[in-house]
Amino acid sequence: MNPGGISIHVFDVSRGIAAAGLRVELCGPDGKLLASGAIGASGAFDHPTVRGEGLVATGIYEAIFHVGDWYRAQGVPVPTPAFLESVPYRFGVADLAQHYHLPLKMTPWGFSLFRGGA
Repeated sequence: MNPGGISIHVFDVSRGIAAAGLRVELCGPDGKLLASGAIGASGAFDHPTVRGEGLVATGIYEAIFHVGDWYRAQGVPVPTPAFLESVPYRFGVADLAQHYHLPLKMTPWGFSLFRGGA
């Protein structure tokens, strides 16, 4: 197993549920796509980047959360475009040996992103 990694958890705090099925993309410092997929039933993004695979450079990474599509798929009444259609999160990775945990807490009208404990 590689040291470090990037883990992602997403929860809809307006309804108290994990955002299972929410589409996430993770891009590296060169802008290339490292990971793409959906949040699992537990609220976690299960991808090899969690274990540090594919992370080869320090720099600015970006996670993109497709919030508007997810809320519409859940039957939550949001306009088109939604107030939060997609949420980009640009964050710095200064040490590849460290683990970077990115929790997203969201509602249709706001969100909180921070580096959490891993």
